[in-house]
Amino acid sequence: MSSVLSKNHKQGEVLCFGELLLRLSPDEEGRWLNNNSLPFFIGGAELNVATALSLWDIPCKYFTALPQNNLSAEIVRHLNKKNIDISSILYQGNRIGIYFLTKGKDLKNDALIYDRANSAFADLKPGMINWDEIFEGITWFHFSAICPAISQQAADVCLEVLKAASAKNITISVDLNYRSKLWQYGKKPSSIMPQLVQYCDVVMGNIWAAEFMLDIPVLGDIHETGQKSTYLKEALSTSKQITRLYTKCKAVANTFRFDTDNLISYYTSLYTEGDFYNSYEYKTNKIVCKVGSGDCFMAGLIYGLYHNHQPQELLDFATAAAFQKLFINSDATTQTVEDINKAIKYE
Repeated sequence: MSSVLSKNHKQGEVLCFGELLLRLSPDEEGRWLNNNSLPFFIGGAELNVATALSLWDIPCKYFTALPQNNLSAEIVRHLNKKNIDISSILYQGNRIGIYFLTKGKDLKNDALIYDRANSAFADLKPGMINWDEIFEGITWFHFSAICPAISQQAADVCLEVLKAASAKNITISVDLNYRSKLWQYGKKPSSIMPQLVQYCDVVMGNIWAAEFMLDIPVLGDIHETGQKSTYLKEALSTSKQITRLYTKCKAVANTFRFDTDNLISYYTSLYTEGDFYNSYEYKTNKIVCKVGSGDCFMAGLIYGLYHNHQPQELLDFATAAAFQKLFINSDATTQTVEDINKAIKYE
């Protein structure tokens, strides 16, 4: 697995690129109205990754755009306390993006409402950033498919930064997280994401995200059997196609989380260097928060690859980290490496 990182003789900072968001979390029963209290969390997929990596002692820088005001200043001080390098944050624009997500719900259906139009990040344009300065000391760049889903302009910025990172031989990872409510500017994900994924060394997502974003079809009705072996077979097929179509890609990870009869099952897979690995299948009937579990898995992948851990070892760590995140009431994990290692289960 070391071949993924062999381009970098010495590991530097990981740069996570994306929009910082405030998540407001009303309960379904309307108690927030009676109590005049609306719980909020600081998040955003890429910030969740940065928070986990910094907690796990990997030097991490975060790039986003924020308005120059007292609210931003307080948030930045909060991030600084988490040992996240915030030196590259761009201050511009008028607002921070917000989204509403009903407590305990998934990022889909009517439980999710976005309010992020014309945010400081959404107003970024190509040519605004000196990426040579931003990439000083960076050996890993991470972004997600949420950024190019915002607008064509945001997608153009993503392409610009990926070209700059690739030119500097920086390892690049992407999370193919699909948000249907964001892709509203007349372009399908499959017309945008392939030109971005071509720059990526590590691709994380699931077989359905690969279908939506990369036009790699899921064959047949694989839900018919509901068998782990069937899903993993499809993950292997999808992973092989991704590495064939995107020759820079050296590792493909897939996550599977199913909610059936109040029982949640979670497992993952990793394809790299021609070998296929899968994790223990975790199960629970009680969770606290579904937000950020995938981000935690992504952070676990980066953590393992950064340290050149063996494929099965890093997959086991990332999977346990993601599963344990389901029991934490925040957008990012609060568990240490030691906590996660104690939680790992094996087949």
